[in-house]
Amino acid sequence: MKAFVITQPGHTAFVEKEKPVPAADEVRLRVRVAGFCGSDLNTFRGLNPLVQYPRTPGHELAGVIETRGRNVPEEWKIGLEVTLSPYTHCGQCSACRQGRFHCCRNNQTLGVQREGGFTEFIVVPWQKLFRSPKLSLAELALVEPLTVGFHAAERGRVSARDTVLVLGCGAIGLGAIAGAARRGARVVAADIDDAKLQLAKKCGAGEIVNSQKSSLHDALQKLTGGEGPDVAIEAVGLPQTFRAAVDEVCFAGRVVYIGYAKKPVEYETKLFVQKELDILGSRNAAPADFRAVIEMLEAKKFPVNDVITRTVPFAEAGAALQAWNDAPQRFTKIQVTL
Repeated sequence: MKAFVITQPGHTAFVEKEKPVPAADEVRLRVRVAGFCGSDLNTFRGLNPLVQYPRTPGHELAGVIETRGRNVPEEWKIGLEVTLSPYTHCGQCSACRQGRFHCCRNNQTLGVQREGGFTEFIVVPWQKLFRSPKLSLAELALVEPLTVGFHAAERGRVSARDTVLVLGCGAIGLGAIAGAARRGARVVAADIDDAKLQLAKKCGAGEIVNSQKSSLHDALQKLTGGEGPDVAIEAVGLPQTFRAAVDEVCFAGRVVYIGYAKKPVEYETKLFVQKELDILGSRNAAPADFRAVIEMLEAKKFPVNDVITRTVPFAEAGAALQAWNDAPQRFTKIQVTL
């Protein structure tokens, strides 16, 4: 079978691999759609510390069950279209003992710590599968990236009483916007790209702020009566946005970090105590987040066609990744069809 591989930073190739054989509790999927994630772009750029080269990227997948192991329940029938949770868990670490399997200390995500889904066939445990006969393959492949933002809204305990600031309107930020809006919150989206801000409005943002053209602080003060937002969700990964989340959130507010800052971050730490902030990390997504995103997509309450910026055939995966690297502002989500 053919697989797409990032051989080293800045270089990709197609290679031949053996078709995998499912174990007793696994299914073999014929991959039909694979989405590029920001982690894949960082792997291509040589900025992903969790990756060893060469690496087959990809964990935003939709596929068709081609064959099943002997212990797979009958409901997971051959020919069924599915998506999947791309994480592993050990069941033994402190996170797993709390039932928070998505942040397992020993997690290995497809396409990051282990070989991913940009390949014709892949085997996965049946317990990681999700299905919806109401969703297209493109929609199924969009579920996982949106769950990451939904999980951030869950971590922030977002409710209808809250004003939520989302910093960054990439695919993950849009998921956070949609997740917060689905909980009834008032959402303020901040970015430096007007096109992405307009897309944020379609995803549920009530107000938008271009922080390059106007003062984010002044805008938030005006929108919140001088208080600041109740929750700030950071989905950029820059030191300045890490600090902005703490600076702008209200007293007794909650700050949720999704992105990794690429450089060390210096804080005025008195605000942590003075405001008595909850500082929360948000990693991956739980099964409940997958079900919530599927319900939203089934209800056709998300602008799928606007978010999927480009769809290309498998043979053009390398060119599409290079184009994203060269002009990241032009893309929100790239999907590859196999």
